[in-house]
Amino acid sequence: MAERRRMGYSVHREILDEEAVDELAKKSDSKPSLSEKIKKSMRCSGPRLKSCLLGSVPVVSWLPRYSIRENALGDLVSGISVGIMHLPQGMAYALLASVPAVFGLYSSFYPVLIYFIFGTSKHISIGTFAVLSVMIGGVTERLAPDSDFMTWDNVTNASVVDIIPRDAERVRVAAAVTFLAGLFQILLGLVQFGFVVTYLSEPLVRGYTTGAAIHVIVSQLKYTFGISPVRYSGPLSLIYTVLEICYLLPKTNIGTLVVSIVAIIGLILVKELNSYLSKKLPVPIPVELLGIVIATLISWQVNLAGRYGVDVVGLIPSGLQPPVLPAASLFSQVIGDAFAIAVVGYGIAISLGRIFGLKYGYKVDSNQELIALGLSNSVGGIFQCFATSCSMSRTMVQESTGGKTQVAGALSAIVILFITLWIGTLFEDLPKSVLAAIIFVNLHGMMKQFMDIPVLWRSNRIDMVIWVVTFILTLLLNPDLGLAAAIGFSMLTVIFRTQLPKYSILGQVPDTDIYRPLEDYEQLKQVPGILIFRSSATLYFANAEMYQEALGEKSGIDITKLLSAKKKLEAKRKRHEKKNAKEAAKRNAVDVQGGPEQEAQKEIAIIEMDAEPDPSLPRAIILDLSPVNFLDTVGVKTLRSIQRDYGEMCIEVVLAGCLTGVVDNLQAGGFFSEKVTKSCLFSTVHDAVLHCQSARTHSQEKVMYCDHSDTFVSRENGDGGYYEEVPDTCLYEECIL
Repeated sequence: MAERRRMGYSVHREILDEEAVDELAKKSDSKPSLSEKIKKSMRCSGPRLKSCLLGSVPVVSWLPRYSIRENALGDLVSGISVGIMHLPQGMAYALLASVPAVFGLYSSFYPVLIYFIFGTSKHISIGTFAVLSVMIGGVTERLAPDSDFMTWDNVTNASVVDIIPRDAERVRVAAAVTFLAGLFQILLGLVQFGFVVTYLSEPLVRGYTTGAAIHVIVSQLKYTFGISPVRYSGPLSLIYTVLEICYLLPKTNIGTLVVSIVAIIGLILVKELNSYLSKKLPVPIPVELLGIVIATLISWQVNLAGRYGVDVVGLIPSGLQPPVLPAASLFSQVIGDAFAIAVVGYGIAISLGRIFGLKYGYKVDSNQELIALGLSNSVGGIFQCFATSCSMSRTMVQESTGGKTQVAGALSAIVILFITLWIGTLFEDLPKSVLAAIIFVNLHGMMKQFMDIPVLWRSNRIDMVIWVVTFILTLLLNPDLGLAAAIGFSMLTVIFRTQLPKYSILGQVPDTDIYRPLEDYEQLKQVPGILIFRSSATLYFANAEMYQEALGEKSGIDITKLLSAKKKLEAKRKRHEKKNAKEAAKRNAVDVQGGPEQEAQKEIAIIEMDAEPDPSLPRAIILDLSPVNFLDTVGVKTLRSIQRDYGEMCIEVVLAGCLTGVVDNLQAGGFFSEKVTKSCLFSTVHDAVLHCQSARTHSQEKVMYCDHSDTFVSRENGDGGYYEEVPDTCLYEECIL
């Protein structure tokens, strides 16, 4: 690689403190009041109204400019391909939500149309999503368990589940939680709360989706083995479910198991063939569609349900459901689940949306995405849909087959509408085990996320811990509580990292104004008599005490011990002053009686102190606050305490690199006074160093007086104080710089 050309530069200016910078740059103190901000936000004009309308309904801005020549063919092929994928995935994910399969088709139609109107991403495919479906399934089976719908069968003399009322109640629950989740998303979007997704870091999301995928797999094992385990809810329910399935394995339906194995192997082989021929095929082979068509034909011809007891989808009504307002009485029971679903669904959608937005150079509005998803879910809830988000597999197909706008999404909805109205009834003999197999195969991408662990171990171990802990919490506490616990743990890691920052003493790069940590470089030199201290984190209540301790440890100054010694010397000085005052009074009495004044004066000798203090102590300390982005009241008090305590030991303390917000925090926190002004704040560390070096030339000599006839030289004891073997009549005077 060619060596970079190095150019020199030279700047000649005065040393600038914060006061000088404010005066030089003419700092403005005028800030808009809260009322002015409200008035400005409420002000309406023609251009603003138009911008608001186009931002709220994005389709109005881009659809009139839609290029048929450039986009129509790609969107058509993409829309048909994604619509074909919606059919098997919608039916399969309906099983995860514990509702009839046809409601998965409804969930692949209404929300897609709504997002077409209000969404801002051109490439993501809205519809059913495995993680949200399993979260919905947890709610529906908790509020509408099989045990509430048991009836007595006089033919078999046993209790059986009344499926029709059970499924109807579960649909009501799913619609209610979906509608409420949509309302949460709309409200968060209206209050510009799109930044909430920033609390969902990539390791957290990937660990969470991997843990949720395990829940999905376990929930579908009953369809793979043809068994009916008891449904558990709450923490550790996954463990109980696995134990229950293991207990029921001897009762496995062999026919169901054979269908599952054949379906899984067939799907994997065709998917691998797809990957192998991806560059040669214009459109991927519709694996899932072929699977459900072939399985339905075989099931219908062989009568798998009647001869081998294989569970099938059952009745699929044709047509669409009329709108029904969700049961408000259920809201109080599902409010926590609804909020978790709202956050997870939005987090997945905005993450994928931003990836494709960056790839193709357009902006994805996070707040508008919240509103679009909220409207999709709330309207979908009215039409008995369950919660939706975007699917990685469908999104990749939509993009790879040439989809360039959300017209592809609208076309996929039309495909689903056609299937729902005329074709859906043909899949009534489809084995549920085939749908479970489709889910297993589609989750292979999430299973690959386990490879994140070694990668994160090498790059950032804190992120690896977040991934692993999120995965474990999701497994043990279920997706809803697991998400809340994972976010809490992720926030704690941030707090811990601010409590355990790197504290450094800085040295100067020779012949430059650059300062770096001494422990990281070999050619740095420490500025004589000046200690430069920096913390890598901001300063606030959680680490303020550690900041002071680290300063003492790095500087080698036990400020508490020095202040205690100083107080003792001060007390001793006062005792000497009091005693000398009494003796002086006696001498004055003698003088009044005619004693020789010169003889009394002779008894007082001047003791000269060392002009230089203990060389082991710095003359000045510079606190580099460039990493600090805010100060709370505890942080301000800590800096004030440091300046006061070290100042009493004749060590000047100045601040450098303060951001404007930090200066405002100092002012609001009462840091400045008549004695402490902004002249102790410097824009750069080098300004502070030059100031401290120039201040050394103005040091004053320290003088001590003693009324003893001999002359004593006081010596420093290495702790910032002085010691001398003098009589009790020795007078000590401390220096003040």
